[in-house]
Amino acid sequence: MVLSDGLKALQDRLGHEFKDQVLLEKAVTHRSFSADHNERLEFLGDSVLNLSVAHWLFEKLNDQTEGDLSRVRANLVKQDTLFQLAFDLELPSVIRLGEGELRSGGQKRPSILADAVEALIGAVYLDAGYQAAQALVLRLFKDVAVNPEMQAASKDPKTELQEWLQGRKLQLPLYTVVATRGAAHKQVFEVACDIREMGLSQLGLGTSRRAGEQAAAAAMLEKLKVKAS
Repeated sequence: MVLSDGLKALQDRLGHEFKDQVLLEKAVTHRSFSADHNERLEFLGDSVLNLSVAHWLFEKLNDQTEGDLSRVRANLVKQDTLFQLAFDLELPSVIRLGEGELRSGGQKRPSILADAVEALIGAVYLDAGYQAAQALVLRLFKDVAVNPEMQAASKDPKTELQEWLQGRKLQLPLYTVVATRGAAHKQVFEVACDIREMGLSQLGLGTSRRAGEQAAAAAMLEKLKVKAS
């Protein structure tokens, strides 16, 4: 395939020349544009991103505890940070959206752009392996400040639940998308949060998979508080 000028420029900004250029195009394709969209790449990229940032912090903050590292990582991989990275990459100019999503301002929607950043990381991983994807993550985050104040930042529900479980030597929760509803440009994700060792499951709704997971984690935290009272 022949890349558009916009995707060629994006490739330059990423610092990675794709052997399989289809992966690059898919990474910036929202489900409202095509059935061949970026959600599976986003799923993969999310894991690669978390591992890469964890490895980076493990070496950079070698005197911090597991809980401190988890909180810093949560600050770095949260939607707001990825949204800013998306603008640094100029993703709004190349993201492929359906007409309805375009009319509603989807090219500047934080969830869509943050998911596209993760999809790009997943695409690089498939194209060239973990080292290339890790190198991309380090390039993306090279100007993002990492400082002690981040450790005291307010915890999102997923981080708070993770720390609650780790403090009790329990396995981390499993998040699963159980249903999606609505038109492609106005989808709602229903996500289940399962703690199998405790036999507990809670549901959450969000306009992205990430938001649904946070809602499910928040519901689980409330369930645990009631159970403990």
